[in-house]
Amino acid sequence: MAKVELKNLSIEFGAFKAVDDVNLTVEDGEFAVYLGPSGCGKTTTLRAVAGLQEATQGDILFNGQRVNDQSPSERNIAMVFQFVSLYPNLNIRENIIFPLKARGVAKADIARKLDWVVEIFKLGDELKRYPGALPPGTTQKVALARAVVRDPAVLLLDEPLSAIDEQFREEMRWELGHLQRELGVTTIYVTHDQREAMSLADRIVLMNDSKIVQVADPQSMFFEPNSEFSGRFIGSPSMNFVDLIPVDPGFRLGDSQAILPAEAVPEHVRNAKRPIRMGVRPRDVQLVDGAAPIEIKLPVQDIFSVGRERYFTFKIGDGLAQGVDVRAEAQGAATSIGLRPEGLKFFDAQTGHRIATDEVAA
Repeated sequence: MAKVELKNLSIEFGAFKAVDDVNLTVEDGEFAVYLGPSGCGKTTTLRAVAGLQEATQGDILFNGQRVNDQSPSERNIAMVFQFVSLYPNLNIRENIIFPLKARGVAKADIARKLDWVVEIFKLGDELKRYPGALPPGTTQKVALARAVVRDPAVLLLDEPLSAIDEQFREEMRWELGHLQRELGVTTIYVTHDQREAMSLADRIVLMNDSKIVQVADPQSMFFEPNSEFSGRFIGSPSMNFVDLIPVDPGFRLGDSQAILPAEAVPEHVRNAKRPIRMGVRPRDVQLVDGAAPIEIKLPVQDIFSVGRERYFTFKIGDGLAQGVDVRAEAQGAATSIGLRPEGLKFFDAQTGHRIATDEVAA
């Protein structure tokens, strides 16, 4: 296994900078997930770690050793792509052991490693079948088995589940997370699907515009976004945002007539002396039966159900925001929109960065 370090990594294609001064450490045995919109640089970064893409600047280190000039085989990585490429003329057993035979591994060692990986991936009933006869989920498991049978130092996965039908994807997410923990292999996974990232990652590496925006465990990424981008990208529905306009005796919410009490805004934010934008997740905006810690008066537009959750939409000026209907009864007129104080986050409206206590003090 390996500890992977990226130091000031940049990758340029002509005038376009696909990866811009990225610094990151993935610990030995960690499951790190690169998440972000299409074109943000996550796959290019993964390819650089694999040795398939040359770095313009910066260093890539495995266990402290610089590997920029090493080939993929010298780095001892294994990679699984979005679209699986198994050999159609070989059965599953032959597909799995192909990389071992190509390296001239002894037959006894091949047999031992095959038994091990077949047990891990539960593929004993599939070994005599051919790729064309397998369902998509099993095909991806075979590709993963073929990748890890070589005992790679780092396992790299480029959207491996995106080509699988949704009915198989949920099961494969669980299996993949279980397998990675059992194998203990350092894993870097690329996806644009936040549900995959939140369910699989030890840490999420959120990227946008060729840069790393935030690195955090899934819970921290959801509850403590460090920027407006993090708040908008993580969560479904995403975080609500509204400008805070200073008025006496508090802050007006955007173009609405609703007033947020001054005591609801931390002192270090009130003293920031810059345009402020408040973010709050729908789970912290609640339609309630009675009094709420922070109550605001805004017209409710619609109430609807998604599974067991009831949501509502409400207007802030010309925009719509969402919250959760937690009333005991779904019927009847809305009585109050309440905000949970612990759910309120505050951002610099110009930069989009979270306003932190130490930042204001500095």
